[in-house]
Amino acid sequence: MTAAMPLPGLLARLTADPGRPRLTWYGDDGERVELSGHVLDNWVTKTANLLVEEYQAGPLTRVLLDLPVHWRAVVWAMATWRVGACVVLPPAGRPDLVVTHEPARHVGEGTDVVAVALPALARHLEGELPAGVVDATSAVMTYGDVLTWMPEPSPSAPAVKVGEQLVAHAALEHWARSVLERHGECPPGGRLLVAVPADALEDGLGLALAVLLLGGSVVLCGPGIDAVARQRIARAELVVGQVVVAG
Repeated sequence: MTAAMPLPGLLARLTADPGRPRLTWYGDDGERVELSGHVLDNWVTKTANLLVEEYQAGPLTRVLLDLPVHWRAVVWAMATWRVGACVVLPPAGRPDLVVTHEPARHVGEGTDVVAVALPALARHLEGELPAGVVDATSAVMTYGDVLTWMPEPSPSAPAVKVGEQLVAHAALEHWARSVLERHGECPPGGRLLVAVPADALEDGLGLALAVLLLGGSVVLCGPGIDAVARQRIARAELVVGQVVVAG
């Protein structure tokens, strides 16, 4: 099951080396967030529990990530894959659930909406939420640190929609590695700086997943960070290389 459904095995490896940095975020505003293997697994586990307990997410559930390139987007994608559901990106027709930092854009669509505040220290989304929208910024922390009941996995179920193509969970690792090969490389266990445009979440998710599956660590930079700042970050974070996707 681990080979066909890569997320359970990946999370197990993260917790086997719990203190090692696995996902580091540099925001355009100077914010730096570092998630160790333990912390990343904890975020993914809590979010997966929310998806299952509140929205019965599982195979064939389409979760629209209407988010910019961000560490929280990586967490929500990994949680979606952990429950066996499918990540879709805008525009995506009518998904089963929308995860967004701008919930007002999805009012009246007839779909469940989850709001996510992006700042690391935020405890709720600023402003008044539209009726029926759940603020996951605070809600996700109330869910268990251990996975509760998870749906029966289906390796043939879609894991991500790439353009008009659906990539199955059994092919998720191959897809992620192909994204990495298209833009650069990372040695097994390496620490890689990744920078992609704000609207290139597909590339950002694929690169992050590929590096993590290689046993590595990701330094994810916001799209507004320029080349000079990236060089400074690369030196400070001791990365083995950079993958910068042009806008």
